[in-house]
Amino acid sequence: MKDPRVEAYAKLLVEECLDVQPGWQVMVSAGALARPLVEEIFRLLGRKGAYAIPRISLTGTGFNLIWAQEAPLELLDEPAPLEVRPFHEADAWIGIEAPENTRELTGLDQERLGRMQAGTRPHVERVFTFELKWVGCQYPTPALAQEAGMSLSGFEDFLYGACLLDWKAEKERMSHYAKHFDDGKEVRIVADGTDLTLSVDGRRGEVDAGGANMPGGEFFFSPIEDSASGTIAFNEFPAVYAGREVTGIRLRFEDGRVVDASADANEEFLIEILDSDDGSRRLGELGIGCNPRITKHMKNTLFDEKIDGTVHLALGNGLPEVGGENVSQVHWDIVKDLRTDGRLELDGKVVQEAGRWLI
Repeated sequence: MKDPRVEAYAKLLVEECLDVQPGWQVMVSAGALARPLVEEIFRLLGRKGAYAIPRISLTGTGFNLIWAQEAPLELLDEPAPLEVRPFHEADAWIGIEAPENTRELTGLDQERLGRMQAGTRPHVERVFTFELKWVGCQYPTPALAQEAGMSLSGFEDFLYGACLLDWKAEKERMSHYAKHFDDGKEVRIVADGTDLTLSVDGRRGEVDAGGANMPGGEFFFSPIEDSASGTIAFNEFPAVYAGREVTGIRLRFEDGRVVDASADANEEFLIEILDSDDGSRRLGELGIGCNPRITKHMKNTLFDEKIDGTVHLALGNGLPEVGGENVSQVHWDIVKDLRTDGRLELDGKVVQEAGRWLI
């Protein structure tokens, strides 16, 4: 028996997030476990007179890990022209994460993964500039449910509840907060072990409400690249990147760069990521979570970064659509919970305290 929420989810992605038009070539990347959602998307694309271009991954990671483990390193530095051609020619892209194992990428050493990411980076510029319209999302799988500490049916309820919202109303609500930051200059994040300032002077933010990420539920900036100063302790939640989990991350910034870093667990991996390239020690994003249906950390960045009452900082690549200039193969969103004792200040005024807005 079909779950009607899958059809509603597909409709949201195709019609609201992308507004697909007749004749468009729409690339659909997905794990094999997402078949019910992929089929609904294909039906909608066909009815709209658009082309459906499937790219199905057996494991749901988006990488051909078996090939990447064995291929000569120089092949990882430059992807096959046929492999990246859709990113240059497609009109839209739907990326659906549906992993069989959320830690699958740990089977590929960091050098190989990093070289693949660096080789692919020049070919996905249209993604960062939004010349290629895109939306990234997830389909509920047992692996995602297990990682979140939930049953599959419970995770399905959570995912659809966080995604199937009135995004027009959510955009109006978040835009009210975002406007204050658009008009502001200096943001200060204060909490236990944390006192970090950064500048958004002259940068306008983007409200994520039924756009490139699903679920939406944040507004975000690329801070001025040399502005971050102070310390931040991510001591509430583990941070997951490329299948690795790092806990108790502490970072100290000077002139926009991480000059000191430590972690309670997996510190070596943290340092390895920070040393990936010239841009990986700078911030590419400041995001402020606002999704009212996301209240619990799931070890799932797509959802965790939207927890209402949190902020997240992304190490690495900036976001050109909001003026970001930092370039890196890394974009690692790390979530800081402000709901207990934290606060956000804007130009010296407290605008959020303990996760509650004061504006």
